[in-house]
Amino acid sequence: MATIKEIAQKANVSMATVSRVLNLDDTMAVSQDTRRLILEIAHHLGYVPPKQRKANTKKSAVIGVADWKIIQEGWSNFRLATLGYMAQTITQEIDVNFVRLTSHYEGKVDGIIAFGAFTLEELDFLHSLSYHIVFVNSEREGYQHDQILIDFNLGMEQLVNYLVKEKEYKAVGYIGGVYENTNVRIGYHRLEALTHYLKQFNCYQPDNILVGDLSSESGYNLTKQILDSGNLPDALLLGNDAVAEGALLALNEAGLSIPEDLGIVIYNDIETLKPNHPTYTCIKMYPDFVWQTAIELLIERILNRRSQTMKIIIPTRLSVGEST
Repeated sequence: MATIKEIAQKANVSMATVSRVLNLDDTMAVSQDTRRLILEIAHHLGYVPPKQRKANTKKSAVIGVADWKIIQEGWSNFRLATLGYMAQTITQEIDVNFVRLTSHYEGKVDGIIAFGAFTLEELDFLHSLSYHIVFVNSEREGYQHDQILIDFNLGMEQLVNYLVKEKEYKAVGYIGGVYENTNVRIGYHRLEALTHYLKQFNCYQPDNILVGDLSSESGYNLTKQILDSGNLPDALLLGNDAVAEGALLALNEAGLSIPEDLGIVIYNDIETLKPNHPTYTCIKMYPDFVWQTAIELLIERILNRRSQTMKIIIPTRLSVGEST
């Protein structure tokens, strides 16, 4: 059985740090990346908290994650690997397991975390799986279900203010992608928000805004395009994890240093990929707190502890790192 000592050794932190992170102690000064690493290692090693090492007579619950409206078809969801242990730290009363839902999932679940806006037909489908649903950024009217709303604009406004006012960058560019298929639209909101605030700060330059698809190949090709143009901006916002992979490869091949030659900001969305540059400046779209809050809301409903629904607003946030 895995121990706190083993987790501490693999994470290269103290046992006290591991213990406090695994107990969701938010008062200690530790980065989100370190927290996430500890949770990943605990999940991978199969660590079981002391309170759960007795004979398992608890009920179990299955929570489905409906993310097909915000993740392109065929892509993975990196965050699912840490949710099981996160749930263990939230409740000791039930064992919680997570499954990834598709638009044609067969079976029942005890609760659902649903990302994005759904059609009436899709809502009926979700209700056929479970009535306990937390909608994340669905922009739904009414109070039939719990809702978590993401304030995308705040993080983007903080970013532009930071780059233009504090860092005094004269030209800010964007390399990103969009995806649209029937009722699924990904990538448009962040582009519109960036354009709005660049115009508000009088530093919008259309030639510095390059948009392709959401792949690393697109990020690489668009970055090569802006390099070949000779019109390299002072800073670049890279629109998602995959685009960032390709863009950073192209910048590395060009021999550019970050942030000496170019400031870089990565837009972390739902994190379909494990971040390869966790110390870079980024905008966090769905931070750990969103997942934790959604799980807590569902568990309250599953255990019949609350009958009234809730609507919670959580802002995106700028996390300043070593790349700007």
